[in-house]
Amino acid sequence: MGDIIGNYDILGAFWVTIQLSVLSALGALVIGTVLAVFRVSPVRVLRALGAFYVNVLRNTPLTLLMVFSILGMSIILGLQLSQDQARDSYWWAVIMLSVYHAAFVCEAIRSGVNTIPAGQAEAARSIGLTFGQSMREVLLPQAFRGAIAPLGSTLIALIKNTTVAAVILGTAEAAGLLAQITENEGASLPTFFLFALGFVILTLPIGLAVTSLSRRLAVKR
Repeated sequence: MGDIIGNYDILGAFWVTIQLSVLSALGALVIGTVLAVFRVSPVRVLRALGAFYVNVLRNTPLTLLMVFSILGMSIILGLQLSQDQARDSYWWAVIMLSVYHAAFVCEAIRSGVNTIPAGQAEAARSIGLTFGQSMREVLLPQAFRGAIAPLGSTLIALIKNTTVAAVILGTAEAAGLLAQITENEGASLPTFFLFALGFVILTLPIGLAVTSLSRRLAVKR
């Protein structure tokens, strides 16, 4: 085990995993929020567009999206995000993690909107607020409070799903490095436990924080 830790940059691989998680979480939150607004919009076309995105992305394997980003977008269509191949793969991984988990963020926020009494939306309209203003000033702030638990679960799932990025990133992130170590050094339970512990360290505090925050905000309702 000591040789493995000394010969392989395990901390560096987990740092790439953290970067992927943070950037993808921000991207998924932005895209998912816009989609949630589409889903509850009074405009039928926007509702249909939001529903189509959610249904398609939720039922598409993330691995397929990763492969499509490199083979389809980068190599065949030539849409390269960086001249450096490693950085190009990195940014495509961020994009695909973002667009995939945005579908789950959308449904989490929409569920939060549905918990808000209909009278509040009617009150917002009665004082002259437009749909966009009522969403921004009245509904979305409360929706985020009601969606903390499912958003936390989505974030944890996103962190674990960064392992799929090994398909295009190779050994740059934790799962890819684990595969390389297994190939070079042979399968080892201590090595698997070490990487599993790394993911527990990343996800467990988030789960505890989300549970605590959800309870605190629930009391304030």
